[in-house]
Amino acid sequence: MPEKAFNLTREMLDHSFAETVAPDREKLLTCIQCGTCTASCPTAYAMDYTPRQLWRLVQVGLRDDALHSRTFWLCTNCYSCSIRCPRGIALTETMAALKRLAIEEGVKGKVKENVSGFYRAFMDTVRRHGRNYEPEFLLRYFFNTNPLGLIGQAP
Repeated sequence: MPEKAFNLTREMLDHSFAETVAPDREKLLTCIQCGTCTASCPTAYAMDYTPRQLWRLVQVGLRDDALHSRTFWLCTNCYSCSIRCPRGIALTETMAALKRLAIEEGVKGKVKENVSGFYRAFMDTVRRHGRNYEPEFLLRYFFNTNPLGLIGQAP
Protein backbone atom coordinates (compact mmCIF):
# COMPACT_ATOMS: atom_id res chain seq x y z
CA MET A 1 0.00 0.00 0.00
CA PRO A 2 1.48 3.39 -0.96
CA GLU A 3 2.21 5.87 1.79
CA LYS A 4 0.04 8.96 2.17
CA ALA A 5 1.35 12.06 0.38
CA PHE A 6 1.06 15.40 2.18
CA ASN A 7 0.39 18.75 0.60
CA LEU A 8 3.14 20.99 1.96
CA THR A 9 1.96 24.23 0.36
CA ARG A 10 2.16 27.28 2.55
CA GLU A 11 -1.65 27.38 3.04
CA MET A 12 -1.70 23.90 4.57
CA LEU A 13 0.93 24.56 7.24
CA ASP A 14 0.54 26.04 10.72
CA HIS A 15 4.05 27.00 11.76
CA SER A 16 2.93 27.90 15.29
CA PHE A 17 1.51 24.41 15.92
CA ALA A 18 4.69 23.04 17.52
CA GLU A 19 4.68 26.01 19.88
CA THR A 20 1.08 25.24 20.85
CA VAL A 21 1.59 21.59 21.81
CA ALA A 22 5.24 21.12 22.76
CA PRO A 23 6.39 22.10 26.26
CA ASP A 24 9.77 22.95 24.73
CA ARG A 25 9.25 23.82 21.07
CA GLU A 26 12.95 24.28 20.39
CA LYS A 27 13.75 20.76 21.58
CA LEU A 28 10.94 19.26 19.51
CA LEU A 29 12.33 21.00 16.45
CA THR A 30 15.69 19.29 17.07
CA CYS A 31 14.14 15.84 16.51
CA ILE A 32 16.45 13.93 14.16
CA GLN A 33 13.79 11.38 13.18
CA CYS A 34 15.90 8.50 14.54
CA GLY A 35 12.82 6.39 15.34
CA THR A 36 13.78 5.57 18.92
CA CYS A 37 10.39 6.80 20.14
CA THR A 38 8.58 4.48 17.75
CA ALA A 39 10.81 1.51 18.60
CA SER A 40 10.19 2.13 22.31
CA CYS A 41 6.42 2.53 22.05
CA PRO A 42 4.37 -0.51 23.13
CA THR A 43 1.31 0.64 21.13
CA ALA A 44 3.00 1.89 17.95
CA TYR A 45 1.69 -1.13 16.03
CA ALA A 46 -1.91 0.12 16.46
CA MET A 47 -1.28 3.77 15.57
CA ASP A 48 -2.09 5.31 12.21
CA TYR A 49 1.10 7.39 12.40
CA THR A 50 4.05 6.17 14.40
CA PRO A 51 5.29 8.57 17.10
CA ARG A 52 8.21 9.55 14.82
CA GLN A 53 5.79 10.39 12.01
CA LEU A 54 3.57 12.36 14.38
CA TRP A 55 6.53 14.49 15.52
CA ARG A 56 7.31 15.25 11.89
CA LEU A 57 3.69 16.32 11.28
CA VAL A 58 3.96 18.67 14.27
CA GLN A 59 7.38 19.96 13.15
CA VAL A 60 6.24 20.95 9.67
CA GLY A 61 2.92 22.34 10.90
CA LEU A 62 0.40 19.81 9.55
CA ARG A 63 -2.03 20.61 12.36
CA ASP A 64 -5.15 18.94 10.93
CA ASP A 65 -3.38 15.70 10.08
CA ALA A 66 -1.82 15.55 13.54
CA LEU A 67 -5.02 16.40 15.44
CA HIS A 68 -7.13 13.92 13.46
CA SER A 69 -4.67 11.12 14.14
CA ARG A 70 -5.43 8.40 16.65
CA THR A 71 -1.76 8.15 17.65
CA PHE A 72 -1.89 10.38 20.72
CA TRP A 73 -5.14 8.75 21.91
CA LEU A 74 -3.37 5.38 21.98
CA CYS A 75 -0.41 6.70 24.00
CA THR A 76 -0.23 4.80 27.30
CA ASN A 77 1.90 7.46 29.03
CA CYS A 78 4.60 4.91 29.79
CA TYR A 79 7.34 7.52 29.11
CA SER A 80 9.47 5.01 27.17
CA CYS A 81 9.79 7.46 24.27
CA SER A 82 10.77 10.38 26.50
CA ILE A 83 13.29 8.36 28.49
CA ARG A 84 15.01 6.94 25.42
CA CYS A 85 14.94 10.04 23.21
CA PRO A 86 18.55 11.03 22.43
CA ARG A 87 17.51 14.70 22.23
CA GLY A 88 15.65 14.67 25.57
CA ILE A 89 12.37 15.77 24.00
CA ALA A 90 9.30 15.74 26.28
CA LEU A 91 7.31 13.48 23.97
CA THR A 92 4.80 12.15 26.49
CA GLU A 93 3.89 15.68 27.56
CA THR A 94 3.40 16.60 23.92
CA MET A 95 1.03 13.63 23.49
CA ALA A 96 -0.97 14.87 26.51
CA ALA A 97 -1.06 18.39 25.05
CA LEU A 98 -2.38 16.98 21.75
CA LYS A 99 -5.15 15.19 23.67
CA ARG A 100 -6.11 18.38 25.52
CA LEU A 101 -6.08 20.44 22.32
CA ALA A 102 -8.20 17.88 20.45
CA ILE A 103 -10.76 17.91 23.28
CA GLU A 104 -10.81 21.73 23.39
CA GLU A 105 -11.37 21.92 19.63
CA GLY A 106 -13.89 19.08 19.58
CA VAL A 107 -11.85 16.95 17.18
CA LYS A 108 -13.28 13.45 16.86
CA GLY A 109 -10.35 11.80 15.07
CA LYS A 110 -10.22 8.27 13.69
CA VAL A 111 -10.81 6.37 16.89
CA LYS A 112 -13.96 4.23 16.95
CA GLU A 113 -14.37 4.17 20.70
CA ASN A 114 -15.12 7.27 22.73
CA VAL A 115 -11.50 7.76 23.74
CA SER A 116 -11.86 11.45 24.49
CA GLY A 117 -14.76 10.68 26.87
CA PHE A 118 -12.66 8.00 28.53
CA TYR A 119 -9.71 10.38 28.88
CA ARG A 120 -11.91 13.19 30.23
CA ALA A 121 -13.63 10.92 32.81
CA PHE A 122 -10.27 9.52 33.92
CA MET A 123 -8.67 12.95 34.32
CA ASP A 124 -11.71 14.37 36.17
CA THR A 125 -11.54 11.48 38.63
CA VAL A 126 -7.79 11.88 39.15
CA ARG A 127 -8.16 15.64 39.68
CA ARG A 128 -10.87 15.03 42.26
CA HIS A 129 -9.16 12.21 44.22
CA GLY A 130 -5.47 12.50 43.33
CA ARG A 131 -5.59 8.99 41.86
CA ASN A 132 -7.98 6.84 39.86
CA TYR A 133 -11.06 5.94 41.88
CA GLU A 134 -12.61 3.19 39.78
CA PRO A 135 -16.28 3.37 40.91
CA GLU A 136 -16.51 7.09 40.19
CA PHE A 137 -14.53 6.74 36.98
CA LEU A 138 -16.93 4.09 35.64
CA LEU A 139 -19.95 6.18 36.54
CA ARG A 140 -18.53 9.31 34.90
CA TYR A 141 -17.52 7.46 31.74
CA PHE A 142 -20.74 5.53 31.20
CA PHE A 143 -23.11 8.36 32.14
CA ASN A 144 -21.41 10.62 29.59
CA THR A 145 -21.07 8.08 26.78
CA ASN A 146 -23.48 5.15 27.11
CA PRO A 147 -25.57 4.99 30.31
CA LEU A 148 -26.98 1.57 29.42
CA GLY A 149 -23.46 0.21 29.01
CA LEU A 150 -23.09 0.42 32.78
CA ILE A 151 -25.55 -2.47 33.12
CA GLY A 152 -23.08 -4.73 31.33
CA GLN A 153 -20.46 -3.90 33.97
CA ALA A 154 -22.62 -5.17 36.86
CA PRO A 155 -21.28 -8.75 36.91
